[in-house]
Amino acid sequence: MPRMPVLLLSSLLVVTPLVAQELPAPPSTTDIPVLAPVTVSGVQPGPGLWKVSKDGHVLWLLGTTSTLPKNMQWRSEEVERIVAGSQEVIRAPRVKFKLDVGFFGRLFLLPSAFSARKNPDGKTLDQVLPAPLYARWTALKARYIGRDHGIERWRPIFAGMELYKKALKKSGLRSGGQIEDTVESLAKQHGVKIVDATYQLEIKDPRGAIKAFKAAGPEDTECFSRTLDSVEHDLPAMAERANAWSTGDIATLRRLPDSRFRNACADALTESGFARQLGISDLPARVDATWLATARQALGNDTQALAVLSMDQLLGPGSYLDALKAEGYAVQAPDGDDTAEPAPAASAVAPPQ
Repeated sequence: MPRMPVLLLSSLLVVTPLVAQELPAPPSTTDIPVLAPVTVSGVQPGPGLWKVSKDGHVLWLLGTTSTLPKNMQWRSEEVERIVAGSQEVIRAPRVKFKLDVGFFGRLFLLPSAFSARKNPDGKTLDQVLPAPLYARWTALKARYIGRDHGIERWRPIFAGMELYKKALKKSGLRSGGQIEDTVESLAKQHGVKIVDATYQLEIKDPRGAIKAFKAAGPEDTECFSRTLDSVEHDLPAMAERANAWSTGDIATLRRLPDSRFRNACADALTESGFARQLGISDLPARVDATWLATARQALGNDTQALAVLSMDQLLGPGSYLDALKAEGYAVQAPDGDDTAEPAPAASAVAPPQ
């Protein structure tokens, strides 16, 4: 199953201004090529939909990308028509954190959550990263972030994500999350039920979880390095992929898988001592199983439904489509590059515990 592009503590950790400190001037960035991706604009139709079916029941799947052209407006008459004729719309798979504390307990957690974003023992990035990697960071930081001294105290995994976000903005790209928001707006407009495919993770001891994160947080150098790779080299491909989504070019989306750094970052979290202490090292598999159970229920109960997934969850190795075909469902791609005949039934994913 494809990895979930989710930071496991995203609902606990909040970006906050940190104490600035004087740092050496960054090295020259003349050796970094200036990237100027060209992105489409105006109203665009987006991609076609995948069709999953069995015994007269149909689940339509809309794939999304992590980035879109900043000035693109999505308008799909096909999606609106399908939503209007559906019994339910299934949200993309996600993790919901349930904290076993009251309102005041949440307030008291905030200082600890802020400090968990920092490197242990007050160290700065130049103290925790290999010198060549830190040199790459300072050059890219100068180009996309500027002289933000506070970020130098962040853990590499969080500093890298901030760099990535700033680089997208300067490259004419934005987050692709607005597509799901638009689909949900259409569902509300047509009175269609919206269904969560959410795995709820209960943290019974939030203070202990933050303490465990500080003591055995992610070994995130690999994630950080992959993120720098993406910013240095992948922005043109990201723009091409965003354009391909906008214009419905499925062949290009198949040719250009989403940036690899997300898997490295997810692995850094789920394989950390922190995750093992909390018993959540298998969290991506639990999320996958929860979504598949929701999809099976829709295919059993609804004449028609629509679900939103990332393109990687549709096209990547071990995709949700592969799992559904293995269970006997017929799958048809919008470009015809998928067999409509179901694969032999098999148990692809274990049910969530």
